[in-house]
Amino acid sequence: MKITVEQDCGGIKGLMVVTPKVFGDARGYFMETYHEAEFAEAGITEHFVQDNQSYSSRGVLRGLHFQKEYAQAKLVRVLSGEVYDVAVDIRRGSPTYGKYFGVLLSAENKKQFFIPRDFAHGFLVLSETAEFAYKCTEFYHPDDEGGIRYNDSKIGIEWPIPADMELKLSDRDTKWGDIDSIGGGRA
Repeated sequence: MKITVEQDCGGIKGLMVVTPKVFGDARGYFMETYHEAEFAEAGITEHFVQDNQSYSSRGVLRGLHFQKEYAQAKLVRVLSGEVYDVAVDIRRGSPTYGKYFGVLLSAENKKQFFIPRDFAHGFLVLSETAEFAYKCTEFYHPDDEGGIRYNDSKIGIEWPIPADMELKLSDRDTKWGDIDSIGGGRA
């Protein structure tokens, strides 16, 4: 198998950290970032329909976002730079509802993070800049987006924010409510 998968992501069922096998030599490296059969063998059987990419500067915090009716599973990775990536369980009735798991993703470690449907997602850029790419299982519907405040004390995310970092959030991301505002989670 050309990937290794960590499935004990803070004890939250469904989250997986994927590390691809990297083939390197003096010329550089090669790796498969997605191979349907390999991922299916590891338990990721989702059908991806859209790829997205973003570029952000140090201190940009995006999230915590989710789609309400058109829930998306995501496979995320960093092409350049470094981010702290977070998923929050918002599945109604889940024993880990409101719990989060965070992982450092970078161009250097080449790890990917699989986030199932019905999780809120966000990331903080730690490097000077970062390019972030993700595959989604559902098309983006702008009118269907929901969110949770990044610093919701009920969730208690320990963002690795250095003392000299100024956070940069979108206007929308400053206005989300806490986890209770989403009405008890997703079905």
